[in-house]
Parts: sequence; structure tokens; C-alpha cells
Amino acid sequence: MKIHEFQAKELFRKYRVPVPEGSAVYSLDEALTVSRQLGKFPVVVKAQIHAGGRGKGGGVRLAHSEEEVRQAVTDILGMTLITHQTGPEGRLVKKLLVEAGQNIMEELYLSLLVDRESSSIVIIGCREGGMDIEEVAAKTPEKIIRIRVNPLTGLQGYHLRELGFGLGLTGQVIKNLGGLVKNLYRLFIENDCSLVEINPLILTAEDKIVALDAKVDLDSNALFRHPELLACRDIDEEDPLEVEASKHNLNYINLDGNVGNIVNGAGLAMATMDIIKQAGAQPANFMDVGGGATAEMVENGLRLILRDDKVKAVLINIFGGILRCDVFAEGIVNAAKAMGLTIPLVVRMEGTNVEAGKRILADSGLNLVGARDLRDAAARIAAAVA
Repeated sequence: MKIHEFQAKELFRKYRVPVPEGSAVYSLDEALTVSRQLGKFPVVVKAQIHAGGRGKGGGVRLAHSEEEVRQAVTDILGMTLITHQTGPEGRLVKKLLVEAGQNIMEELYLSLLVDRESSSIVIIGCREGGMDIEEVAAKTPEKIIRIRVNPLTGLQGYHLRELGFGLGLTGQVIKNLGGLVKNLYRLFIENDCSLVEINPLILTAEDKIVALDAKVDLDSNALFRHPELLACRDIDEEDPLEVEASKHNLNYINLDGNVGNIVNGAGLAMATMDIIKQAGAQPANFMDVGGGATAEMVENGLRLILRDDKVKAVLINIFGGILRCDVFAEGIVNAAKAMGLTIPLVVRMEGTNVEAGKRILADSGLNLVGARDLRDAAARIAAAVA
């Protein structure tokens, strides 16, 4: 789960990670009040959406007077902000962060993330903050420092020294960085984070280190341990279909293609998406209804997919184990009849009571296409959307 920058900075404050003074606002009057409370200019007005690249898209503005604050808020609040992470449709800006400007001497990059390949937590640092780290990695990878921390032994002093010296820092600045990273690591572990990123992490003229930006991604599977963080969820920033899927305990991710698919099992779902692409079509979603799916869950999945206007055909790939094929088939027939299904629906199923399930589909009187195997299913669905 993603949270907003202002929420991430509140979390940073809790763990004594230095951030600029400021507050989230939802109106011009609130923005003016906060700018007055900060006591001096300049202040920064920042759009709050779940996407990076806000500055390049016009969503971050430096204001040197109250009039400039007024203009910045008027321009940004309510705009549709388009960045390289939002896609061409952009995101509607409903909230802002107004915070104190900083005396920036240098910008660094710092992040912590989970590296599943090495089963470690990786600290990534770079002297070139404020830029797209992907661009730096592609053009000058030698400038990026990667330090792997074994989560069983935890963060050690030599990790901090390696980071500080690798960034070319000296004296008090290294000590300040070490203290910040210690706190950031504790935040990462205690809140079940998958990513914590600061870009830029700034050095001020007073030799202070301040997190000028803050990005935190949380492991959604661990949120039951953190109800206070779950309260930070902003469904306005999420795909409406994905929000609806979560209400039915469906693992769903909206994609750009036109072939909807429903599968029971994450591995089988990935294989299904691959073979759809190999057949020349494009999946419109990832949907795993789970190995223990019920007929009702499959029905809900089909209803959800049919709400997506770009879906021109649906492929259902089910292995009948806990969910018997005949029960699954009855659910599909009932859902198709209730929704007045008009687009092609290809069904591939194997497992318990598969022959009974096939008979139910064949006798339904609906335009339900049975497939012999997964490759046949992919060929049929590709032909249906060609």
C-alpha cells in the first residue's frame, strides 16, 4: 500500500528522521494559514498524489510571498497532474503539502528496499539526488552504492561507514547520516515496509541532513498488524476496479489489454497472462481468485471484469480442486445470465468433476466456448479479439 508524502513525513517524525516543518492542506485558506504559521518565506507547495515526477509535471512550486502561495495553490489544487508514473490520464490533485523552504547545499539519494533475490534489505545511496535514479543507474551505474543488510543480524556500524564514505561524506555529516539511517532502518522493519525512499535527501548550509521528500510503500499483507497505517489508505489514489476487487478478497491488478482473465492460483494466473501474450493478444488484468475460491468469488470476478470497458473477451482458466468444476460452471452460467453476457467467454478447466462442468456449460445455451487445453484457450481468445 502506498501512502502520501505528508503521511510518510509524519512517520519520519515519529522515528526522528529530520523533515521540513509543514502540514497537509485541502483549501486555499488552509494553505495561507500554514504559510503564515511557518513564519518566513520561501515555502514549498507540493501536490499530494501517489506518483513521482510531480515537480516536472508542475505539481511542486516554490513561493516567496503570500501572493505566490495563493497563485501556486490556485494552479495546483484541482489540477489533473500528469507525470511519467501516472500515465496519460493523470491524477486529480485533492490535497497539498505546504512546508518550509530549505537552504540546500547538496542533494543526495537514499532508499531502503527488500531484495528477494538475496533475501536482504538493500540500502541504496547516490550522490546525485533529485534526479530519476533509473536514469542514473542506466548512464552512470558506478555512482550508485548498494549495501545489503542481513535482516537476521540487522544494521551494523560498518554498513553506515560504507555508506557514508561511499558517498564521499566527512566529519559531522557522516555522523548525522548514520543516525538518520539507523532510525530509517528501524522504521522500515517495525512497519513492514517494502520501500522507503528519500529523493532528495539534502545537506543544508548548516551541515544538517533533511529528508526533503518521502516515499513509503507498505506490505499490504502485513497491514493487519498496523491498523494505524491502514487508516492512511487513500482509495481516491487507487484504481476503482482494484478497490472493488479488494472488497471481495480478489487479487486483481488492472492492465492495458483487452482480454479479461480469471484464474485460481497466482502461478497459473501468470502463466495464463504469458500464453495470452504469446498468442498475440494482451491481458486486461491479473486476477487470482485463490486456490480455495468459491463459485461466488468467480462470479464476483466476472462481474468486475465486465465493468471494464476495454475488455472485449474473457478467458477463464480454472483448476478444479477445492472448487469443483461443476460448482464453478454453475457459477459462471448464473453470472453470465444475470449480466446478459454479450462478449466471447472462453473457458478452460481441469480437475474434479470436469466432465460434469463441461456439460453444464454446453447445456447453458450461452456463448461459452470450451477449450481443450491452455494453448487452445489462448488461441481461441486471441481469435475472438483479433
